[in-house]
Amino acid sequence: MPVIEISSMSDPGTEMFFRLTDAQLRSRQRPAESMLIAEGPKVVRTALDSGFQPVAMLMRRKMIDTTGADLVRRAGDAPVYTADDDLLEALTGFRLQRSWVLCAFSRPPERALASCLQGAKRVAFLEGLNEPSNVGAIFRSAAALKVDALLLSPDCADPFHRRAVRVCMGAAFTLPWTRCEAAEAIEALRKDGFLTLGFALREPCIPLGDEALHGLDKAAIFLGTEDTGLTEATLSRMDHVVRIPMAEGIDSLNVAAAAAIAFWELRNQ
Repeated sequence: MPVIEISSMSDPGTEMFFRLTDAQLRSRQRPAESMLIAEGPKVVRTALDSGFQPVAMLMRRKMIDTTGADLVRRAGDAPVYTADDDLLEALTGFRLQRSWVLCAFSRPPERALASCLQGAKRVAFLEGLNEPSNVGAIFRSAAALKVDALLLSPDCADPFHRRAVRVCMGAAFTLPWTRCEAAEAIEALRKDGFLTLGFALREPCIPLGDEALHGLDKAAIFLGTEDTGLTEATLSRMDHVVRIPMAEGIDSLNVAAAAAIAFWELRNQ
């Protein structure tokens, strides 16, 4: 499909890109749940390489015949919209970077839990994390540190939220993940031979690095919110409660930082 020049914020077909910044989204309906928005050439390419189907693309005019030419070609039949930078900024709410592109993709169907666990050795379960940036950062660390799949409680932030996708650099497109209740996940993990490890600031616990955690075949890392942590119902069913040793007077880490440390220490060698 040829590139389409738009001239106003009311041009049909661009509604999905209208005012995507978080502050503006609070005052209007969020993008359709059947779609997700990828931001930046690298992230868009990762989505395309992973087989995601583009619905529409919005690109700076300067990129059409240069750094974005391959994306225009790969968009296939999906429309590629462009305009002056001022209009693009007004439409989306973003200040444009040198290489700037947004692409709306169709959301794929959610994976089955059994599919996520197939062949996995390291899995993480995220319970109640409501900040998309934290979820995105955990996905990025998981991809880098040999975590094979992620499981999310139903109340977790969406890994396909625009900000989560940007922070994870597209890892949500490549890592298997699904949503499920903690009890369902624990039952499936135990049947599949996983040791369940709940990270929490409580006693009794064992320190990360304890001999009991050495040489594990299959391990599932459970992480909760920074304010309340994992629920008691989840912690009570863990094989081990684990604490990251820290300097005296410091008792907590950002959950994304804690996840990265846990993934590194327990990576499948």
